[in-house]
Amino acid sequence: MTDTREIALCLPDDAETLGTENVRLRLLTDADVTDGAVSTLEVTMARGADGAAPHFHTRSDELFYVADGELQVMAGDRLLTVGAGGSLVVPRHMPHAFGATPDSGARILIALMPGVRRFEYFRLLDRLLRGEAGHAEFVAAQEEFDNHFVDAPAWWAEREAGRR
Repeated sequence: MTDTREIALCLPDDAETLGTENVRLRLLTDADVTDGAVSTLEVTMARGADGAAPHFHTRSDELFYVADGELQVMAGDRLLTVGAGGSLVVPRHMPHAFGATPDSGARILIALMPGVRRFEYFRLLDRLLRGEAGHAEFVAAQEEFDNHFVDAPAWWAEREAGRR
């Protein structure tokens, strides 16, 4: 049996770029172009920059591959540092967060498997950062984009300790 799907190709100049000087997102492949198999993005963070606040997903596992630098990760009750060339997969329902370590920036590839349409979520985050969307709109979108925030005091204490 032959798979009739087309390849999901994103050439370097094709990726939409969002974010700030501290955290930049390159939207690579969304679930609609992979028939729901995967959605991917590249995140580049300046030294010590926060990536994502503690949250979990109910429909997808999340792969993090560290291409450059060092990534600090909360995965469940564990706090880990993953260097360039390392990776981890966070299972669905497990609370997680990430950011660049205090001593390094980081460039990572993130893949949600199976894919969830998330590009509109990242565009909403970008509008929120620019003051073009409100917090209520952001909170209302969490279920649609399978992003559920949790309280994680140990994560924030660790991040704050790294800033001292």
